[in-house]
Amino acid sequence: MAILAENSATMSETASARITRHAGILSGQLRSLATTLFPPSASKSLRSFTSGEVARIAGVSDGYLRQLSLDGLGPTPATGIGGRRSYTLGQIHELREYLATARPREAMEFLPRRRPGDKLQIITVANFKGGSAKTTTALYLSQYLALAGFRVLAIDLDPQASLSAMFGYQPEFDIGANETLYGAIRYDEHRRPLREIVRPTYFDGIGLVPGNLELMEFEHTTPRAMVERRERGHDLFFRRVASAIDQVADEYDVVVIDCPPQLGYLTMGALNAATAMLVTIHPQMVDVASMSQFLLMTSDLMSVIEEAGGRLDHDFIRYVITRHDPNDVPEAQIVALLRTLFGSDVLQATVWKSTAIANAGLTKQSLYELERGAVGRGAYDRALESVDAVNAEIAQLLKKVWGR
Repeated sequence: MAILAENSATMSETASARITRHAGILSGQLRSLATTLFPPSASKSLRSFTSGEVARIAGVSDGYLRQLSLDGLGPTPATGIGGRRSYTLGQIHELREYLATARPREAMEFLPRRRPGDKLQIITVANFKGGSAKTTTALYLSQYLALAGFRVLAIDLDPQASLSAMFGYQPEFDIGANETLYGAIRYDEHRRPLREIVRPTYFDGIGLVPGNLELMEFEHTTPRAMVERRERGHDLFFRRVASAIDQVADEYDVVVIDCPPQLGYLTMGALNAATAMLVTIHPQMVDVASMSQFLLMTSDLMSVIEEAGGRLDHDFIRYVITRHDPNDVPEAQIVALLRTLFGSDVLQATVWKSTAIANAGLTKQSLYELERGAVGRGAYDRALESVDAVNAEIAQLLKKVWGR
C-alpha cells in the first residue's frame, strides 16, 4: 500500500517539482560523498617532479642540475632512495629565477614573463559544442604555461564549473555567493574587486576565478540593466569582463578563460576582453558542422559588439584539433580539410585521443599531476607529447606578440 501511495504521489507530481526533488536527492548524496572522500580539511596538492622532468621543463640537462645541487646553487632538491632528486613546482620557479640571473643572455627563456610595455594576453577557449575538450584545453594550457614560468590567471566562466572542479574546488559546496566572476561584473552595489575573488591553487603560478551556477545571473540581469539604461561607457555589459581583469592585470602574464558552451552575454564579454581566441574542434563531421554554426553566430556577435563601440582586436585566432586519432582515416581527412580551408590558423600539433588523458580526468587530475606509471608509461608519454606540442605552439604565439 505504501508503494502504491508513493507511486500515486509521483504521478501527480509536476515536472518542475520532480526535477527539484531529484536535484535535492542528488545534491545531498554528493555532499555525503564529498564529506567521505574529501573531508573539510582535505585539499588538492601537486606531486614533486623528478630531476629529469625538471631538466626538460627548465630546458637544461639533468647533469647540469646535478652539478648545481652538488655546488649548493639554486634550490635544494629533496633526495630519495638511491639519491634520486625531486623538486616541487615552487622550487622549479626558484630554479628559473636562479638560471635567469646566472645566465642573463638566456633570461627570457628561463623567465618568459611579459616585460614593461608587453600587453597582458587574454586567451578565450570557446566552442558551444559539447565534447570538444574546451575545459581540458584550458586546464592543460594554464598548467603548461605555469610550468614554463608564466604567471597565469584561469577564469572559469562556465556555470557548470568543470575547470574549478579540476583545480580542486567543488562548485556546489566550496564556492559561495558573489565568489565567481559575476561578483566583479554585476550591476548592483554588491559588486566586488576581482582581486578579492581570485583564489590560490595547488598549482604554483596559477590563480583561479572559480565558477558555479551563479554566473547565470549575468545572463538574467543584463537584459534588465540594458532596458533600464543603467549602462554607460565602461559599464556596457560587454566591457565588464575586461574592466574586471584590468584590476589585476599587473599580477599576471596570461589569462586563460574557459567560456560557457553558449554564445550569451558572458561569452560576448570574454570575446571583447580577449587578445586571442582558441576554438577547439573534434575532427568528426558533426562537430565540424556545429563549428560552422558557431563561427557564423560568433561573427554576428562580434559585429554587434563592434557596432556598439567594442574593440575585437585579437592578436591571433587558432583552431585546436582535440581528441584526435591520427590512425583514423576519416578523421585524417577532416583534419586535412580544415588545414586546406584555414591554413596556418589551424595549429600544426594536435591533441591525440588518449586513455591516459581520459583516465587522469576521472580523478580530476591532468597528466602533469600524475606519475608516469599511473596510466602506463607509453600511453602517458605519447599523450603528454601531443599536449606539450600544442601548448608549445601557443606559447610561441604569445612570445611573438611580445616581439620575442
